[in-house]
Amino acid sequence: MKFIHTSDIRIGVSPDTDYEWGEKRKAEIEEALDNILNVCNEKDIDLLLIAGNLFAEPPSKEQLDQLDEKLKTLVKTRTVILPGYLDYASDSSAAVNYKFESKTVLLPGGKTTNAYLKGINTCVTGYGYDYPEIRSDVLGKIDPGRVSAANILIGVGGDPNHMPFKTSEIAKKGFDYVALGGRSKSAHILKNRLAYSGCPEPAGPEEIGRRGYIIGEITDQGTKIGWVPCNKRSYIDINITLSPEITPEDVTTKLEEMLLKLGNENIYTIIFKGFADPNFAPDLKRIKERYLIRNIENLTINSRDEEKILEENGANIIGSFVTEIRECYNIDENIREKAMRYGLEALIMSGEN
Repeated sequence: MKFIHTSDIRIGVSPDTDYEWGEKRKAEIEEALDNILNVCNEKDIDLLLIAGNLFAEPPSKEQLDQLDEKLKTLVKTRTVILPGYLDYASDSSAAVNYKFESKTVLLPGGKTTNAYLKGINTCVTGYGYDYPEIRSDVLGKIDPGRVSAANILIGVGGDPNHMPFKTSEIAKKGFDYVALGGRSKSAHILKNRLAYSGCPEPAGPEEIGRRGYIIGEITDQGTKIGWVPCNKRSYIDINITLSPEITPEDVTTKLEEMLLKLGNENIYTIIFKGFADPNFAPDLKRIKERYLIRNIENLTINSRDEEKILEENGANIIGSFVTEIRECYNIDENIREKAMRYGLEALIMSGEN
């Protein structure tokens, strides 16, 4: 039985609304589901598992109608959806009494239920959300739902506010696979047996790097899974460490070289660190015209701004160094300034704090 496991698509979320690409990002997040459905048809996938947070909030009937139309395009694939903590299925939710025309099972919120799919002899068991938080260990109390079938546990969470669980307890249950959601980043917890798929498309700058979905197969020999990156754009932080010898022109050239390799489809935050003149200002106009630059952060410091350095680093090695240099009264002011500059530069470049 071949399956795809995805989660946290968050249809309806609108990242980067204040940027020119904001509307495009909203559409691309929804298109992530379309792309996965295409893969299901291309690879003859038997089962699509959506482990929570398909929507960014409890869906309306209109949204469910649109989803059903998309899922009707699946030729062979059955779909099982679990309500997450974002799209929870409360008593007043449109999802509670919704009837799918596609080959789809939406598990209810607030209780443990099984969906046995006879054609592929697979039983999917899960506990859906009917409220944004579930602080008890629900997953650890769920057992496989059917003897002599492929048994899959589907769940959302793992943190103190969202179904906390112990991996060791779930591992004892004997599920062929545990499909988890609730995290934007994928994580393979138990080899071929328990994993977070992560989201297929990032929904903000805090979700740095590649995103994707899990594809797997359950046979008589066991379960095998693999992670497939699929996101159209990545949020990427570019860190540039400065020193007094680096000119603004050097920085611009280095950034252009880095961005050329990374591509113009991604969304970047440029972070300046290290030691720099307070008037340091590289010309980034051409870069901003060619690439999606979300933010530019200047975290540099300079030796003359001693009070600020002490305020921000009073309890670490940088603060101690500044205090000691300031108390060296019997040295030439020129030497003192150079000692401060080179010492701070060395500490910052080495990452000490």
